[in-house]
Amino acid sequence: MSKHFNIFKRSKNRSKGPTPQEAIHKLRETEEMLTKKQAFLEQQIEQELAVAKRAGVKNKRVALQALKKKKRLEKQLTQIDGTLSTIEFQREALENSHTNTEVLKNMGMAAQAMKKVHNNMDINSIDDLMADITEQQDVAQEISDAISRPSFGELYDEDELLAELEELENEESIGELPSVPSSELPSSRDHHRRITTKKRAEDDEDMRMLESWGH
Repeated sequence: MSKHFNIFKRSKNRSKGPTPQEAIHKLRETEEMLTKKQAFLEQQIEQELAVAKRAGVKNKRVALQALKKKKRLEKQLTQIDGTLSTIEFQREALENSHTNTEVLKNMGMAAQAMKKVHNNMDINSIDDLMADITEQQDVAQEISDAISRPSFGELYDEDELLAELEELENEESIGELPSVPSSELPSSRDHHRRITTKKRAEDDEDMRMLESWGH
């Protein structure tokens, strides 16, 4: 960067001239003036062409003079076109140079500012600082883990909890089996009563048969 600053210093020692902004402004004024001149010449050319058309064969001398003047005006117009192209190229080059100069100056200022900031920093101190930050982060994590850890009175055997959960699930599945209405299935007491009644009827029938045989 010091090389660029030396270039700027040498430019200050030269004879004082217009600034880039002033030169660009002058070139723009010249372009504007030539553009107006160009428009005036185009108007004059149209007028001379009209005179030549009106004169025609009726007045060849006037027609020829008008055409000659038209040719001279066209030549001037061509010269102005070339001059405008040159001025435009020069102005663009000057604008680019001015832009590059400003960019270099700003880059130099930024480099000096960055250097000034870095001069107040020690890389070893930065490494120590980052190590301290990492260490404190580890300590904070350990504290968080210790706080969130369950107390001693709340420690449970995970296997026991899983076994209890499985037992509850089995009980719940048994409770969900479809129940059979009691009215559809006869109880054992009713079945026994029907058997006793049937046997008593059979005994009565046997007694009646024995009595009939005795008569």
